[in-house]
Amino acid sequence: MEKDQVLQGNEKIEEAIRGLQNEPTQEMLAHALTVVRRRMKENGHLIVAVDPAGAMESLQVQTIQTADGKRWFAAFTGFEEQMKGSNAVMSAFTAEIEKLFQMTLQTEEIEGLILNPWDCTMMLSKSLIHIVLGENR
Repeated sequence: MEKDQVLQGNEKIEEAIRGLQNEPTQEMLAHALTVVRRRMKENGHLIVAVDPAGAMESLQVQTIQTADGKRWFAAFTGFEEQMKGSNAVMSAFTAEIEKLFQMTLQTEEIEGLILNPWDCTMMLSKSLIHIVLGENR
């Protein structure tokens, strides 16, 4: 199944995130960002949930609002992660990691991207996305 093929290798991202959660150090963060960059360079994809309410006019990527009132795009490394969500019956598609990052950077009202918001979570602020893209300020 081709959809699964573009997600193969994302378990490396999940492992790196788990490592970061167990040991939240600068070194583990750097490692996790490197793993994400590697997957991006391999033309890796993430699953993006789409808000069905806006589907007729244009696809609206689902956002999550954090306790501080900031809004983030949500993306998932695999279908299992997506299904853990509060609304498992959502429309979703796969998107190239790099294109998703570019879209995040271009969307002013968005703070960044949350990978796997329900479980194996990593919050990628716009500054971290710049680092992954190799755009060190």
